[in-house]
Amino acid sequence: MFDIKDEDIQYVIDHYVLTKSPLTFKSIPVKEKRKFIMISMIVHAFKPGVNYTEKEVNAVLKPMIEDYVMIRRYLIDYQFLNRTPDGKSYWLTTDLKNHQRFFIGEVCEN
Repeated sequence: MFDIKDEDIQYVIDHYVLTKSPLTFKSIPVKEKRKFIMISMIVHAFKPGVNYTEKEVNAVLKPMIEDYVMIRRYLIDYQFLNRTPDGKSYWLTTDLKNHQRFFIGEVCEN
């Protein structure tokens, strides 16, 4: 999807990450590649094989960033999470191993 170099990841860490443990962000990047990197960091807060309610997804995301609703949308748009048509159940659809290079520390307090 994107040609992501280590310096791209470091840029997001330097300019958008407030804390690594727990992972928190200042804002959402405007550039798509940087958004993708951010979402690739956030996705590690979800566990494979677990179904989450929207409230549970929000509870994971809310401590990370103020606009957690937009991040939830990006997780769906980038196909990291999927959901039922009624939005009552969410689950991880990406293999976390494919995003291991984006893991930078404790992703959440849970």
